[in-house]
Amino acid sequence: MTLPERPGLLHAVPILNLFALLWLLLLLSPLLLRQSGVAVELPPSRFQLERFQETLVVTLGPGETEPRIHLGREAVTLAELSARLDQLRATGAPAKALVLLQTDTGTPVGIERQVIEQVLGRGFRLAMVGANASTTPVTESSSMPE
Repeated sequence: MTLPERPGLLHAVPILNLFALLWLLLLLSPLLLRQSGVAVELPPSRFQLERFQETLVVTLGPGETEPRIHLGREAVTLAELSARLDQLRATGAPAKALVLLQTDTGTPVGIERQVIEQVLGRGFRLAMVGANASTTPVTESSSMPE
């Protein structure tokens, strides 16, 4: 037998491994949380939203002929979005419920405006979601021409 009778620190190593694992999980847990909706490239924004419990997520993403529209994770057309918002309002969605609008940087402004008008016209509040400006690099193509 080559180990001493009282190994001391050798018994503490598994406990230290457990604490290191818990610490790592606590640090990485915000990165593991997923937001509902569809992944798009968001434009940078300097403003931060507070977290809301009850929200609807509408996502405008690039499409082949026209932009894709998603309500949550379900793909809808502009007319279907209108009908679904009416249905949500009729089934008792709270007055001034919040809709988070995620728009890809390549989405035409006209489509974005139509969706905004539909959401606001039905009495929902609207918040536009953007990427964090401090972590998003600004390219030369997104700067204003002189």
